[in-house]
Amino acid sequence: MAIEKVMAEVAVADLAEATGWYERLFGRPADALPMEGLAEWHSPEGALQLWVDVERAGRGLLTLQVDDLPGHVGGAAERGLEMEPVDETSSETVSFLTVTDPDGNRVTLVELKTAS
Repeated sequence: MAIEKVMAEVAVADLAEATGWYERLFGRPADALPMEGLAEWHSPEGALQLWVDVERAGRGLLTLQVDDLPGHVGGAAERGLEMEPVDETSSETVSFLTVTDPDGNRVTLVELKTAS
């Protein structure tokens, strides 16, 4: 089986509140609102879907690999998100931090460390 694209889904209770939070995290509005209760952000590597599911909301784990972790963290903080310090020491291969969306879903941003 050849996988062409991965779509991650995060369950939320309030789509408007969650969409606003993810817009501040990503620095841009959702790419699509294809149906009631669904918002999507697209990238060449895949897509993130926010889906209203009150019973499952807050139980998600999402990891996003980024190219400039300090830049993304600084931008999200400037857009009003409370950001934790970047962890540079726990892993030899990545720097990362984890934030929590309004429902309690955990979003981890990682950046690969360059070999020295």
